[in-house]
Amino acid sequence: MEILRLVLLFLHLLGFAALFGGLVVQARESDKSVNAAMRDGVGTAFLAGLLLVGVLEAGDAEVNHAKIGVKFVIGLVLLVLVMANVRKPTIPQGLWAGLLLLSVANVAVALFWSPAHAA
Repeated sequence: MEILRLVLLFLHLLGFAALFGGLVVQARESDKSVNAAMRDGVGTAFLAGLLLVGVLEAGDAEVNHAKIGVKFVIGLVLLVLVMANVRKPTIPQGLWAGLLLLSVANVAVALFWSPAHAA
């Protein structure tokens, strides 16, 4: 079970790295769009995250449901925004910045919201 957890965590992190990389690579471009790295990255991160929670629930690990809920909502918003704009030739600068902010926020929640701070 530990191997599966680590593989899913690895895929989850790779997914967010692809999403973030797909966003950052466009930082200097005037016209921004949803690229394949963003599309595949957000899908991989979201699905691997859901599966990871399932593995954690099945095991002996204590799961912080509030933290998972916040990450789920942020991930779902990212997924919907990316998929809703995947076929558009360009996206607004504000949407691009929002996707970048949400990606960073999701990583920040994962990192800084530790079980010791759970209510």
